[in-house]
Amino acid sequence: MDRTVGMILAGGVGSRLGVLSQNRAKPAVPFGGIYRIIDFTISNAINSGLNYLGILTQYKPDSLMSHLQNGDAWGMSGRTKMLKILPPSTGHKDSDWYRGTADAVRQNMQFIHNFEHCDTVLILSGDHIYNMDYSQLVDYHRQKSADVTIAAMTVPKEDASEFGIAEVDEQFKVVAWEEKPQEPRSNLASMGIYVISLPYLEKVFAENKGNDFGKHIIPHAMATAETFIFPFTGYWRDVGTLKAYWQTNMDILDPQQPLDPQDWDVFTAVNEGARIGDRPPTYIGAKSNIENSLVSQGCIIEGEVINSVLSPGVWVQEGAILQDCVLMNNCEVGEGAQLKRVIADKEVSIGSEVSIGMSDDRRQNSAYPLLLQDGLTVIGKTARIPDRCRIGQHCIIDSGVEIKPTITTNYESGSTLLMKNGVA
Repeated sequence: MDRTVGMILAGGVGSRLGVLSQNRAKPAVPFGGIYRIIDFTISNAINSGLNYLGILTQYKPDSLMSHLQNGDAWGMSGRTKMLKILPPSTGHKDSDWYRGTADAVRQNMQFIHNFEHCDTVLILSGDHIYNMDYSQLVDYHRQKSADVTIAAMTVPKEDASEFGIAEVDEQFKVVAWEEKPQEPRSNLASMGIYVISLPYLEKVFAENKGNDFGKHIIPHAMATAETFIFPFTGYWRDVGTLKAYWQTNMDILDPQQPLDPQDWDVFTAVNEGARIGDRPPTYIGAKSNIENSLVSQGCIIEGEVINSVLSPGVWVQEGAILQDCVLMNNCEVGEGAQLKRVIADKEVSIGSEVSIGMSDDRRQNSAYPLLLQDGLTVIGKTARIPDRCRIGQHCIIDSGVEIKPTITTNYESGSTLLMKNGVA
């Protein structure tokens, strides 16, 4: 791995995550209590022995850059290791922005050339949850004398149209490739992980000016170079939708699923912008009840938490009931509140006797019908929900919204509360 440089694509908008990616890049979205999505890719790299990482950022990178800093939390600082954030060269002209995955790497070839001994480039996505030893992938690439190797796995046929799809021969050489086909001929799906020999990467960038690996570079490579599939059979999830994000959090709680961040040795910047040690131990009240849940440091649990994932500093007051919820840092849930299948971003305040997601009405969100499914409701960062408010399923509450308290505040299933001077 000493001859390999890793490039993590971490500039995605993540529009299908709605308010969760409103003010941050998708890889920076909190996940699994104490982590961020990008922690899994970086930890895979560290655990695989990769010493040089470039992080290609673009969309609203402040949260991600603050989290990563110099890579010290992952042991990626010092004389023999490096984690470097690589934004576009300037943000003043449209032409300077990354125009796609391939263009982002093309604009940063000088970073790769800084390592004279490098002969292989490992290109990764920063917004997937999985555990992989990249050294096995790189070794496979070299054993095959490949120019390009694509990590791929079989997916359900009904999902295949969402991915780059490969057809292979007996040696796993790619013989056909379709990028997100409407009618896939295979269900062998690209994971967005590529190993490319440096001489061929330079050659293909000179020959093909396309901006995207899946749409332009991989089809070109299939026709002109030795291109192979590395079959992967472990746990891997693209958490690019709210449903997938919620379900993957729930997988942490499922003993039948192999998703285990501790067992996978996933690292993170635990201080989250504060001094290490600021969080007190978790407090579990005498009248509380916790079932099959992940409760992080600094939480105060006085109510009932069932099958839920809570980030540091969440306060669940007496009589409150959470079921199948994902609550991020410093959320507060008032006395007697009932929440079901709620995703709440950081510092959301939910008043006493509030009901969210408890309605039997399952109509889809009227403004964004494809964004929410399976009874989920999502609440943006720092939103304020007053006492006794009633909110149905498939609702969206914008970041920073403060709902005016009234005698009966009721929002039916499928409602959307957007930011209007901070007040709904």
